[in-house]
Amino acid sequence: MAAKRDKGFTLIEILIALVVLGILMSIALPGYNSQVTRSRRSDCMGVMLGFAQAMEKYRAVNYTYEGAANGGNDTGAPASTLHPAQCPIEGDALYNLTIQAATATTFNLDATPVGAQAGDGALRINQLGQRFWDRDGDGFEASENSWSTD
Repeated sequence: MAAKRDKGFTLIEILIALVVLGILMSIALPGYNSQVTRSRRSDCMGVMLGFAQAMEKYRAVNYTYEGAANGGNDTGAPASTLHPAQCPIEGDALYNLTIQAATATTFNLDATPVGAQAGDGALRINQLGQRFWDRDGDGFEASENSWSTD
């Protein structure tokens, strides 16, 4: 008479399945995290374009970029009537937005990564629409004159 085999998985089969699952996760998770970081950066780029438009509107009304920061300053967080001081506009900040040294005819808008986005590199746009991404964290250089992620 043949022995009846119990149905189910053996401990070895379960361990092999867990090892395979672990390997797949170790391959997929870094790619997923990279995509989330890029998506957040891309969202902030859109917010910064709106911020630059707000600066142009400010200049059309005031004939200068000076005084667009909090308290009428030329540098710092944007005045609350001009633009929110973070990306995304609502929720937890992933980038802090600041105006850098606005003059009558020039400005730099910076987005500095914070929180979950820290270490991603700051973003900048100026009055000419030139875009910079400080990928390595050592300041904006001529070679970093693009928001391209290539």
